[in-house]
Amino acid sequence: MNLYWAVLIVAAVSVVAITAMLLVRRRAPEGSYFEDGDRAAGVFGVLATGFAVLLGFVVFLAFESFDTSRSGAISEAQIISEEFETAQLMPPAVRGLFSGELICYARSVVHQEWPRMESDTLGNGHNPWGIVMFQTLRTVEPRSATEQAAYSKWLDQRTDRESARADRTHGAEGVIPTPLWIVLFLTAVIIFIFMLFFADSAERAIVQATMMGSVAVVISSTLLLLWFLDHPYSHDLGGLRPVAMQRTVDQLTHEKGIAAGRFEIPCDAQGVAR
Repeated sequence: MNLYWAVLIVAAVSVVAITAMLLVRRRAPEGSYFEDGDRAAGVFGVLATGFAVLLGFVVFLAFESFDTSRSGAISEAQIISEEFETAQLMPPAVRGLFSGELICYARSVVHQEWPRMESDTLGNGHNPWGIVMFQTLRTVEPRSATEQAAYSKWLDQRTDRESARADRTHGAEGVIPTPLWIVLFLTAVIIFIFMLFFADSAERAIVQATMMGSVAVVISSTLLLLWFLDHPYSHDLGGLRPVAMQRTVDQLTHEKGIAAGRFEIPCDAQGVAR
């Protein structure tokens, strides 16, 4: 959801809420429908406080998931760069293979996995180039002390890479269950209805409109923020983009000074095997 639609939704909800308040106000008695305003305010305080506490915890949970996805994407890109360096210390027979496969892995993340995360169709599958690299790893027979150290380091980095990928893809699934969304929207509707009973024909229309409009803006914008945090991958403002991994692709593709020799990249620019 882009910023235009978010503003449009907030404005529409506010207009509907204000219109409803002004219509109810026409037939409302002086002093609102409540004979005891203090008691009504106390009940409204319980509703609003409960909604705010619940919403606060959910926003914290969603933001934590958003931050974990962002950190996972950055860590995964950094580990790919480190694995590229480690690959140059492997036995000569696999140095070029690992170098090309790492670039294909990074390209696949940018051009294959990221669009699927945006459309919530990634699923639980592995990156195909991760499987190819594991098959290459099974052919490695380190002999020298340097090759053995590089082999051991590669195993550690492979584990770290898979953990970072899991963090990155976790956010694409969404962390807020449907029943919780139902409770949030139901509570918001109850608050709006309860607000209508505060309609007061003796109060100026601008005051009543401002009171209802401010509540509508705060609740609707917060729910939209929650939806954004629960769907972190998008082209819209603030959405997570594969900037770190694209930077890694550019570095490994154009800055080949780290490579121990020439190597072939077994995929096209989109990360699809040739």
